[in-house]
Amino acid sequence: MSETTDGYAVFLYDQAIEVLGAAIKPLLEEGPGGLHIPCIEVDTSGAFVEMTLRSRPENAQDAEIEVMVPTGMVRMIASMRTSTAFGFAATHLEPGLTALPAVGPDAPAPEAPSTAMPHATRPSGANASAGDDRRGPPEG
Repeated sequence: MSETTDGYAVFLYDQAIEVLGAAIKPLLEEGPGGLHIPCIEVDTSGAFVEMTLRSRPENAQDAEIEVMVPTGMVRMIASMRTSTAFGFAATHLEPGLTALPAVGPDAPAPEAPSTAMPHATRPSGANASAGDDRRGPPEG
């Protein structure tokens, strides 16, 4: 199977593979879902499905190949995008940020200041301290 982890898998009908013959065979790869064409881009907006494939010819740089087949030959198009991260969890920490604190017996006390978010040096707005004169009504 290909090492490609991003893009699309275009599955053709068996009859389409048979009709296209030797021209399509080098582009097909075997995968868990069967024979498919791994693509980096697919355009289905016309009478033909336009597929952009990445190819590495021997003794040459990467090349892109565009293949167009009639839409009636395409059985299914599946996304091959893989990502280990899901949701809003940080996959890496930026300088100055720390991971969220642990929960359970090793967790810090509830009144301890959080180290997960950077703190402003001077509070403002609804989070301002009681001694801050900006919280009072305007004197006009």
